[in-house]
Amino acid sequence: MKTNKMQKLKILKIIVLIIFIIAITLVALKLFPIFANLGTPEGQQKFKVEITNQGFNGAMYLIGLQLLQILVPVLPGEPIEFLAGICYGTWLGLLLILIGAFLSSTIIFFSVRKLGKDFIITFLGKEKVEQFENSKFFADSKKIYLILFILFFIPGTPKDLLTYIAGLLPLKPYKFLLISTFARIPSIITSTFAGSNLIAR
Repeated sequence: MKTNKMQKLKILKIIVLIIFIIAITLVALKLFPIFANLGTPEGQQKFKVEITNQGFNGAMYLIGLQLLQILVPVLPGEPIEFLAGICYGTWLGLLLILIGAFLSSTIIFFSVRKLGKDFIITFLGKEKVEQFENSKFFADSKKIYLILFILFFIPGTPKDLLTYIAGLLPLKPYKFLLISTFARIPSIITSTFAGSNLIAR
């Protein structure tokens, strides 16, 4: 029975990877000419114009990139936050990234609750999952929310991996989603601020 479940999860992983590869390919083909020139002031201005001229769709595009980045935790988040700052400024860029973070955290948390530990293992590996799960930091149920807040608050911590592990922990969904969204603000705002100031030069 367990073997059949693992096989189904492996098939699910393959399907997700195929969808991800197709999505990344399409995005790369569409935006490569723009990304290639982001190192110049002219290229940065062009990227901003391309996204903001799409109005609501441009904002949804950035939210989608952020959502995808958290769903696939090997992708770095800082470049997307930086681009959000370039296109929409410090505060609106921050808001769009937070919306993407909230949506992706919700999807991951409830997917893990539904599919269980084996689902995460197929993506992250057994050793990494057990390392988080058996950590002494998560053994104290009274301090678990404080520990999560600190980990999400500090720049550089593996926030996206924590989002996957959280579904295995004895957490109330609404508390986790609030923490995983708003505790990211210091880390995100440094990137959106940098992007906003770069394009403002």
